[in-house]
Amino acid sequence: MSMTFAPATPDAVPLFCIEAPALDAALAVLPDAAQAWAKTTGFKASLGETLAIPGVNGAVACALVGCGADKDRRRTRFALAAARARLPLGTYALDLAHAPALDAEVEALGWLLAGYSFRHYRSSDAPERAGLVVPEGVDAHRLEAIAAGEALTRTLINTPSNDMGPDELEAAARALATEYGATIDVTKGDALLAENFPLIHAVGRASTRAPRLIDLQAGTQGPKLTLVGKGVCFDTGGLNLKPGGSMGLMKKDMGGAANVLGLAHMILALKLPVQLRVLIPAVENSVSGNAFRPGDILTARNGLTVEINNTDAEGRLVLADALALACEDAPDLVISMATLTGAARVAVGPDLAPFYTDAEADAAALSTAANAVADPVWRLPFWDPYEAMIEPGIADLDNAPKGGFAGSITAALFLRRFAPEARYMHFDVYGWQPSAAPARPKGGVGQGTRALLHALPQMLDL
Repeated sequence: MSMTFAPATPDAVPLFCIEAPALDAALAVLPDAAQAWAKTTGFKASLGETLAIPGVNGAVACALVGCGADKDRRRTRFALAAARARLPLGTYALDLAHAPALDAEVEALGWLLAGYSFRHYRSSDAPERAGLVVPEGVDAHRLEAIAAGEALTRTLINTPSNDMGPDELEAAARALATEYGATIDVTKGDALLAENFPLIHAVGRASTRAPRLIDLQAGTQGPKLTLVGKGVCFDTGGLNLKPGGSMGLMKKDMGGAANVLGLAHMILALKLPVQLRVLIPAVENSVSGNAFRPGDILTARNGLTVEINNTDAEGRLVLADALALACEDAPDLVISMATLTGAARVAVGPDLAPFYTDAEADAAALSTAANAVADPVWRLPFWDPYEAMIEPGIADLDNAPKGGFAGSITAALFLRRFAPEARYMHFDVYGWQPSAAPARPKGGVGQGTRALLHALPQMLDL
């Protein structure tokens, strides 16, 4: 993978980003031969279109990248990223004079993200990509840290479950802790019962791979930020077994854990002045003689009882114990991230990350940040009138209300019961790019993390 900027060099090839309406003005400043070449080849500056213009010695003298028109850019992100794989090898220097609508930082990040390739199981190496000198005014260290965090998230999700179970997810967290001098504690197997994490144990006990709670902590000063990520490394659905067609992508059901580890990498690399805690309940939801059953009533860490009406609604169960633990430390902000419901995908599709919060200022800060860094999110409501839907009567809570209405909202309301006094934000992400797009190849993807990173200084008064 090539996800860093190229060293500055006086020989860097000028790379002109050109909006389609500005094409004539942009070509007018080029040498006559370059203008003629662009017109002869029919360059139109459509989104992602590239043109390498040769010099007198046959080498690339400059290159043009089309950025389309406003309506084209509203349909995509990272206009420059689309061109990276199409440019001849070399080192380029970005010129946005003819694309004033583009943001240099966003486009430079898109370039880095376009260097990601998951090749672990391929016999061939990734193809070389063109390099980019960091544009003037862009913080290279920040963008490279963000790209590295995103690469971590993508790779964790992309790795198949035979090589990414609870053990391997723990190993990834330990590697992050070692890299940044964080502490890590893991409660595993039957010790979960002794330490009062009954829901995590119940969901994971049927697997041959022991369930566990991963607890990473770093920093001793600043506001307390706790990230909680769903780490269901594979979800069969349990005794409410998924059909085969619904099981094929379940390696990504630890996408919430992958997201919070990627975000933690960014926070630690950039040395945000926070007391960071990352909690990951890591389990495999399997089927065996001791699997938890529909109709069981379980008691969570905080004493609330839960009627199990569907063993395939297990993510909220493991998160419940982790959220209860998180709130015992009185954090300033708790954020959970999970590939939690299909209802969220029905509501907003795979591209948007729905989030929930009761804090209006946090919602506004996050939405503004998401627009600034091209990491789209969409607020859904903690809708109090639906609280009755998660109250079955026989127990305090129902993990899978009947009827199918408002599935993402009722799941979020369920989780809020385990952080009742906290300043709490929840993300119901998809964690998967179903088809390739600029800077986002098909496969695992981070959602909401870059927006959060951008918003945290305002949210936490850093």
